[in-house]
Amino acid sequence: MNYKTLQLAFEPAIATITLNRPDKRNAISYELIHDLIRALEEVNNSSARILVLTGAGKAFSSGMDLDNLKSLIGRAPDQNLEDSRTMVSLFRSLYEFPKPTIAAVNGAAIAGGKGLALLCDFTLAIPEAKFGYTEVRIGFVPAIVATFLLRQVGEKIARDLLLTGRLFDAAEALRLGLVNEIVSPEKLLDRARELATQLAENSPLSLLHTKRLLTDHARAELDSQIEAAIRENAGIRETADFREGIESFLEKRKPQWTGR
Repeated sequence: MNYKTLQLAFEPAIATITLNRPDKRNAISYELIHDLIRALEEVNNSSARILVLTGAGKAFSSGMDLDNLKSLIGRAPDQNLEDSRTMVSLFRSLYEFPKPTIAAVNGAAIAGGKGLALLCDFTLAIPEAKFGYTEVRIGFVPAIVATFLLRQVGEKIARDLLLTGRLFDAAEALRLGLVNEIVSPEKLLDRARELATQLAENSPLSLLHTKRLLTDHARAELDSQIEAAIRENAGIRETADFREGIESFLEKRKPQWTGR
């Protein structure tokens, strides 16, 4: 397949997806979402046994694309619901991917980009990587990513990260259990391939069934939580604070919140 926003490469047992919008810090556009969903399907149907996900340039993914942010203002409720379901489809495709996945975080992973990094089975990061669930700072609700974060760190830590919207470094991410290893930039992809090779030595059928077991264990709870998250994600977009958050962010000024 041909992809405009990412690169897909295969080597023995390993497939590597590289988000390839370095000039946009690999921001998540609608086109990238659709490319990534298609690339995941291609890897799933291939002979590759392990997937590595990384970014080109100095960022893993800086969150939503600015042009896409502009287009969100004034959308109809049914369009907001459709957008939310599309993002859920991407996140669940990665979270429930039947083959082991490794995120090689080569730089900033913010908002939705942070979601992609943490939905992989293993997350490796360089020391300089920055993370953050920054949605509340620009009038969003981190509803979809919150669903998965709560399963990983528990409520107290999730409240801190989601309500403050603060950025944190790789060392804190490691301490919180959101990152498995911190690796120097020059060794990041080598370490990802080393881990992938180690995983590929295991029984492919055992890996498949183990991942299915983990996914099935979470599915019922996720199904109900995700539906609520979709409604929250779409509903906030109809508020004045959402419009002010987007406009102030794009205009590089401090937002004037009204609580409406």
